[in-house]
Amino acid sequence: MIRRLARRWFGIVLWKRILAALVLGAIAGFFIGDASQQIKWIGDLFIRMIKMLIVPLVFVTLVSGVTAMKDPKRLGSIGGKAIALYLGTTFCAIVIGIVLALILRPGVGIDLSGAEATTLDSAGSLTDRLMGIVPENPFAAFAEGNVLAVIFFAILVGTGLILTAERGKPLADVFDAGSELMLKVTAIVMEFAPFGVFALVAWVMGTVGPATFLNVFLLAVGVYVGCFLHMLIVHGGIVKLFARLPVMPFYRGVREPQLVAYSTSSSSATLPATLSAAEHNLGISAPVASSVLPLGATVNMDGTALYVAMISIFAAQAFGVPLGIYEYALIGFTTTLVSIGTASVPSASLFLMAAVLDVIGMTSAQTAIVVGFILPFDRILDMMRTVANVTGDLAVATVVSVWEKDLDPETYNALPTE
Repeated sequence: MIRRLARRWFGIVLWKRILAALVLGAIAGFFIGDASQQIKWIGDLFIRMIKMLIVPLVFVTLVSGVTAMKDPKRLGSIGGKAIALYLGTTFCAIVIGIVLALILRPGVGIDLSGAEATTLDSAGSLTDRLMGIVPENPFAAFAEGNVLAVIFFAILVGTGLILTAERGKPLADVFDAGSELMLKVTAIVMEFAPFGVFALVAWVMGTVGPATFLNVFLLAVGVYVGCFLHMLIVHGGIVKLFARLPVMPFYRGVREPQLVAYSTSSSSATLPATLSAAEHNLGISAPVASSVLPLGATVNMDGTALYVAMISIFAAQAFGVPLGIYEYALIGFTTTLVSIGTASVPSASLFLMAAVLDVIGMTSAQTAIVVGFILPFDRILDMMRTVANVTGDLAVATVVSVWEKDLDPETYNALPTE
C-alpha cells in the first residue's frame, strides 16, 4: 500500500505537486486562521534546507562553470551581456509600474492616519555594500551567506584554475564532480518542497489573510497585474526577439522555480530550483547558468523595481505630493541605480522605497508612515515580486546562453513529462 502511494506521489511531476500544495495551503490557512502558525515550522525547515544549499551550490557550480569556459575573456562577455539585460528589464519594470499607478491611482482617497510609523535600520551606504562584494575572509563570507562575496571569490578561483592549465585539471575535475553532486542534493531537497510550500502559504493566508489584502486592493491588483504583464511582455519578449526562441517552452520550463519563489519570497532561496530548471528544462549551458543566475538572484530586482515605482506614486497620491516628468524620471533612474546595490539586503524593497521617496521630496516622517502602512501585507505582494525576479533571471540566462551559442535546443523544446 505504502509503495503504491509512493509510486503515485513520485509519478506526479514536481511542479504539479507544488501547485497543488500551494492551493491547498491557501485554503487550509483561510479556514484555520492563526492556528496555521503551528505548522509554520515545516515551511521554516524547508527554507533552512534550501538556504543550506545556496553557498556551496553557488560556489561549486560557479567555479565549475568558469573553468568550463576555458577563457577568462568569455566570463567578461557573459557578465557584461547579463548585466546589460538585467538593467534593461529592471527599467522596463519601472515603466510598467509607473504607468499602472497612473492608471489605477491606488493612493487617491487612502487614509494613512491610522498607520503606525515604522523606521528602518540603516542598510549602509552604497559604497559599503559594493565594498562588501570583496570579502576580507572568504570563509566568513561563506558562513554569513554573502552571495555576492561568494560569487566574487568563486570567479577568482575559477579564473585561477583556467590559468594553471593542466596542473589545475585535477582540482577542476573535483569542482565539476562537486557541481553534479550539488545538483543531485538539490533534487533531493526539492522533493520536500510541496510540504514546505503548503505550510508557508497556509501561514501567510492564516495570519495575513485576504481581509488585510483587500485594504489596499488597487495597489495589490496593480502589483500582481504589473508583474504578470512584465513576465508576459518583457521576459517573453526578450526570449522571442533576442533569443529567437518560442516562448511557450520557456514558460513551461520556469513553472517549478516560480512556484518555489511564490512560497518562499526569496530569489536566493529559490536559486537551487532556478539552477535545476535552467539545466534540465531550458537547456542553458552550465557556464552561463552558474554565472548569470547567482548574479541575477542578488542584483536583478524586476518585481521589486516595479513595486517600488508603484509605491512611490501611491505615496505621492496619498499625501497629495505633485509629480511631474522630472520626478517620474527621478523615480526610474534612482530605482534602477539603487537596486543594483540593495538586492542582497533583507527587506530590500523597503530600503529601495525609502531611497526613492527621499529623492521625490517626501519627508522621513511620511516615509515612515508609508512603510508602516505597507508592512502588514507586504509579504503577499513580495511573493509575486519574487516570481517576477526569478522569471527575469531565467529569461536573461536563456538569452545569454543563445548569444553564447551554448543553449541545447532539444532540451529547451522538449515536451514536459506528464
